[in-house]
Amino acid sequence: MIPNDIKITPQLVAEHGLKPDEYQRFLHLIGREPSITELGIVSAMWNEHCSYKSSKIHLKTLPTKAPWVIQGPGENAGVIDIGDGLAVVFKMESHNHPSFIEPYQGATTGVGGILRDVFTMGARPIAVLDALRFGDPSHPRTRHLVSGVVAGIGGYGNSFGVPNVGGATGFHRRYDGNNLVNAMAVGLARTDEIFYAKASGVGKAIVYLGSKTGRDGIHGATMASAAFGEGAEEKRPTVQVGDPFAEKLLLEACLEIMAAGHVDAIQDMGAAGLTCSAVEMGAKGDLGVELDLNAVPCREDGMSAYEMMLSESQERMLMVIKPGHEEPAEAIFRKWGLDFAVVGKTTDTLRFVVKHDGETMADLPIKELGDEAPEYDRPWVETPKRPVIEAASVTPPMSNAEALLALVGSPDLSSKRWIWEQYDTLILGNSAVTPGGDAGIVRIEDGPKGLAMTADVTPRYCEADPFEG
Repeated sequence: MIPNDIKITPQLVAEHGLKPDEYQRFLHLIGREPSITELGIVSAMWNEHCSYKSSKIHLKTLPTKAPWVIQGPGENAGVIDIGDGLAVVFKMESHNHPSFIEPYQGATTGVGGILRDVFTMGARPIAVLDALRFGDPSHPRTRHLVSGVVAGIGGYGNSFGVPNVGGATGFHRRYDGNNLVNAMAVGLARTDEIFYAKASGVGKAIVYLGSKTGRDGIHGATMASAAFGEGAEEKRPTVQVGDPFAEKLLLEACLEIMAAGHVDAIQDMGAAGLTCSAVEMGAKGDLGVELDLNAVPCREDGMSAYEMMLSESQERMLMVIKPGHEEPAEAIFRKWGLDFAVVGKTTDTLRFVVKHDGETMADLPIKELGDEAPEYDRPWVETPKRPVIEAASVTPPMSNAEALLALVGSPDLSSKRWIWEQYDTLILGNSAVTPGGDAGIVRIEDGPKGLAMTADVTPRYCEADPFEG
């Protein structure tokens, strides 16, 4: 019997980001009223941030296959074959909402999250980049946001030990209400040593790795799918707190345990934490998952099942270990001073079962939480084509001298040296071209090859013509 200590009301459902029709769909799916833990789980897995329920129908139309593509969308990061047995692994992700609420921690955990996505695939990170957009420089919050975000990006990347080799920063009053913080990480791996989140085999141990679980970041994934206004400060507890030094230890431990051949599947705990990582590993492998939360390493006393399942504490991984490899795998993580705990197992039930203090706190169909979550084809209106304006018919709004002065004084065209000088651009010793040009270039393993990379956004073009932009 699943305990229902908290009554599920329409207000509580709305606070979890579920629409009434989605909640009715969930009730029909499970055939009973859910527990608060189950409500938290489904609200996390069915929000836009985790399920892509509104965008997936459009993302499916993008070209994702080519002879050189080892892994396209659907995993922690993309993987491209670059020859000589090497692959480049990369991920770009936004951390807009968290960075608007708490700019330093929002930016640090954005960088930390994409770094984990890259080394979860078995790659060693070799570079990071960022594409940023902020509001009008005269807006009272802009200076606070810019300084916090830039310090956060530099603070995490510099401490972790990865060079920042490029990016872009722009300003416009349309971003006064929410900035753009797009972070990108690039790594290098062997083509025959790529690791995936898809679990295989029944009865295998599911292992929790890395830092302990706290109460930071609870509802972070739901918050990232929501809109907010002047009350944004109240959402600060939903922003995660990063520790780049713990992540560096996690990187080395994960690469060592992978090289030793102990790993069946691996998934980092990002959005929705333990919930999303466990569901994705099971659903992708057509397996059920059973978790025992009493085994989860916690840094705070008295954490409930709800809190543990939705915590987004950083620098954590979930791994399925090959049978009989538990002891040597644990020895590696203990050597690096990180937690290693068997918290569950794979099953043949296709159910996601969560137990705590001897009680079953959640028992849900795993496929409907994961890759069979709701999808929507939302109504949309095509952006009207703007009339073509002949250049000769445009009357100059000012003299050439005034125009030149306006351009020189534009924040978008001003030097961004003060930003990238806060980033370590040379660590690891492979940066051939550093920020300040069109792209950064990183040498590959002392060979003749290099990777050119850049990160940018084109909001004005996209607003004028979304397709061409």
